[in-house]
Amino acid sequence: MRVWQIPSFGIDSLELVERPTPLPGPSEVLVKIHAVSVNYRDLMMVKGAYNPKLRLPRIPCSDGAGKVSAIGEGVITWKPGDRVCASFFQNWLDGPPTPAKVKGALGGDIDGTLAEYMLLKETGLVHIPDHLSFEEAATLPCAAVTAWRALNSADLQPNSTVLIQGTGGVSIFALQFARLKGLRVLGISSSDAKLQRACSLGLDKGLDYGETSEWDRWVMEQTSGEGVDLVVEVGGVGTLPRSLRAVKMGGMIAQIGVLTGPAEPIPIPTILHKQVRIQGIYVGSRHHFEEMNNAIAAAKLRPVFESRPWSEAREAFRTMESASHFGKLVLTIR
Repeated sequence: MRVWQIPSFGIDSLELVERPTPLPGPSEVLVKIHAVSVNYRDLMMVKGAYNPKLRLPRIPCSDGAGKVSAIGEGVITWKPGDRVCASFFQNWLDGPPTPAKVKGALGGDIDGTLAEYMLLKETGLVHIPDHLSFEEAATLPCAAVTAWRALNSADLQPNSTVLIQGTGGVSIFALQFARLKGLRVLGISSSDAKLQRACSLGLDKGLDYGETSEWDRWVMEQTSGEGVDLVVEVGGVGTLPRSLRAVKMGGMIAQIGVLTGPAEPIPIPTILHKQVRIQGIYVGSRHHFEEMNNAIAAAKLRPVFESRPWSEAREAFRTMESASHFGKLVLTIR
């Protein structure tokens, strides 16, 4: 089988090589991968910024969708031909996270999805909603589950307002899920064209922060001085101070991203005064994934993505690096 692997750090170092196609052992499932989506974490992994001590060579990427090719002894959940996605944390099936559960993350602790075939645990897979293509399903394991958890962790009421940052995978899924719940959504982006696309998906109001960096003031204006109930925070420490000023008293910041460095000190008094809850969100369990898929199937929700051939893996990582994409980036294996 063909795989993309990281022999040494750097996008240009990615190489396409042949490896033996594995055979499933007891409680294992062999999956033929048809589509893979790229996350910012995958880019950081390839560049060596996520884990400089990553054992190499490593097959990158954590999000993939495909079809069961063969099953090992004792497997009863799956049969050849089933359409499946791999769960990001192979050991986190349900309940709260623990150090043991969050080990075994695809594309990091163990080899990832950028391969023609993958050997996975029987418990590390979920069914793909029937109405989705492999390309659409490949967008779900990280970005969608993360957005789903962010919204559900906030315990939002029907009249709540959500702020999304940018128009990448997590933010667009957060927009789609928020609209399913009937929530108001504000968004900021450096591109007016991307904001227009987001508006077509249900964004209520958008701000091009290239025109004004004080987007927290804009948020307060849009919420009559109260602030938003939830900030889907993908920027990191560089955007957190403004997120704290944009969230309402008693609101929540779902801390997801690490895209930016510090621009100013974190205003600790604001956290105390507003009694803000900052919740770290790092994908989720297989149960979260299945719960989300049920909602996606019921609503016939369709993910937003841009696709390119699997052979253009390096170009996809460069696109991720430039942040020029909208929604998710997907590589299709032919």
